Amino acid sequence: MLESQDGPLIIQSDMTVLLDNMHPMSEEARDQLGLFAEMLKRPGNWHTYRITALTLWNAAAGGMGAVDAITILTRYGRYGLPAFAESSIRRLMDRYGKLRMERCGERLLLCGSSELLDELLEKKELEAWRKTRTGSEELEVCPEDRGMLKQELTRLGYPVVDLAGYHAGESLTIELRSATRQGKPFTLREYQQQAVERFYREGTVQGGSGVIVLPCGAGKTIVGIAALVQHRSAALILTSNATSVKQWKEELLDKTTLQSSDVGEYTGVTKQVRPITIATYQILTHRKSKDELFRHMKLFSERDWGLIIYDEVHLLPAPIFRMTAEIQATRRLGLTATLVREDGCAEDVFSLVGPKQYDLLWKSVEAKGHIAAVTCTEIRVPLDQGITELYHSAENKSKLRLAAENPGKLNVIKRLLSRHEGTPTLIIGQYLQQLHRIAETLDVPVITGELPIQERQQLYDRFRAGDVPVLAVSKVANFAVDLPDAAVAIQVSGSYGSRQEEAQRIGRILRPKQGRNEAWFYTIVSDGTNETEYALRRQLFMVEQGYHYELEKG
Repeated sequence: MLESQDGPLIIQSDMTVLLDNMHPMSEEARDQLGLFAEMLKRPGNWHTYRITALTLWNAAAGGMGAVDAITILTRYGRYGLPAFAESSIRRLMDRYGKLRMERCGERLLLCGSSELLDELLEKKELEAWRKTRTGSEELEVCPEDRGMLKQELTRLGYPVVDLAGYHAGESLTIELRSATRQGKPFTLREYQQQAVERFYREGTVQGGSGVIVLPCGAGKTIVGIAALVQHRSAALILTSNATSVKQWKEELLDKTTLQSSDVGEYTGVTKQVRPITIATYQILTHRKSKDELFRHMKLFSERDWGLIIYDEVHLLPAPIFRMTAEIQATRRLGLTATLVREDGCAEDVFSLVGPKQYDLLWKSVEAKGHIAAVTCTEIRVPLDQGITELYHSAENKSKLRLAAENPGKLNVIKRLLSRHEGTPTLIIGQYLQQLHRIAETLDVPVITGELPIQERQQLYDRFRAGDVPVLAVSKVANFAVDLPDAAVAIQVSGSYGSRQEEAQRIGRILRPKQGRNEAWFYTIVSDGTNETEYALRRQLFMVEQGYHYELEKG
């Protein structure tokens, strides 16, 4: 029987961990646990975390060892650490670094102990790969298989540390400015410099591929630009939408010595291939039919790229994973606010883009004033009597939409707009009919995917200028839209229980503010419906980051 002590964690043999949120040590335990575990759910005062192979390998890539993880669990565990959980952590973390890819002249080698390679050669899943035993501790593999083999080995539970190096790519003369084009002083923040150094690793094979995780508004774009300056090579930057393409270009011209002629935009409207080319995921994966090839994928070979930057890497589409598997000799940098993927493809990011190289708790950045201090509030409103009967007779999917579009939410929106009158505000929703209805009633402009990009940009510009104090937006504004003055976000509906979307929407209001540097995020939920369950799921990532959702009755 395990010895009992007064700790906030209850660790179970199946690698789940319960955190007592009412315990006085819960906050420090959460911060430590978050280094190698992910939150699953939070019913009441007990938060459930899960330790997985991937969370452990990402921790190991950052320098944590099995002893470190076990020490944390032992220190905060209420009933000690079950033997099976301890042995599982040791086994999984010890696997990281046991397999390496190295280059010997033109040969690509998979290196590991003789026993491990013997074990791998017996795996049926690896039979198709071209490989030759060239020594007791090495297999020669085909260079073209570098990415796909790493992907398959990760799925089998054998992560590969890739030390095979990269080609230099087309050289590029570029420097960071000490002052922006507007004459404002410009330097990297300490954590931005640390992130770049962790990725670059002085240009050695230890660096050059991986993911940087920073909060929205903390300057991920600046980190990407600084990494590009370190490598001084032609770069392909992939991002989520055409608005983000323009923002990247503006930042590059404002913060570096590049000229406009050095930077190309590759979108549905413009197709320029230049030393720095910025493209959208949508254009690369566009095709007229399922039988047609992705003709814009040729962009990956249009120039000799020395670096590929995946902005919002958690959105990476499957066809781009396949292309990424083929370009493992090119340096790859993923930028994101959260490694959460709702599609279960986090392992593919790990194996093909690279492991997590740098991560910073949102609350840590907030404490230094680099992002706004956000108050999160969930407001529960009764279901409108006109749809109550319809709701209870509907199927689950229809129930969620009825609850999300609850007309009773409108009065809460009006009250919040009155409470924050004069503060730049975003009303964010999933359903277009709902947004148009709200926008028409409140006489505010609305941005959805139906609106041409140029008109969207004009509304964003007017919002930034203060001419439009309130803007209703659909999910087209979830990612990479820079609205620095937005300080209030009112979420009226969302994509089921998407943790990723919740983080991105809160990210719209995180840019540092003049004065008290405060922001407010409200999510309006229909009480007594399945929308409350989805809301709890959506909030998991932010709670994991140390945020608290206040509950208010509408």
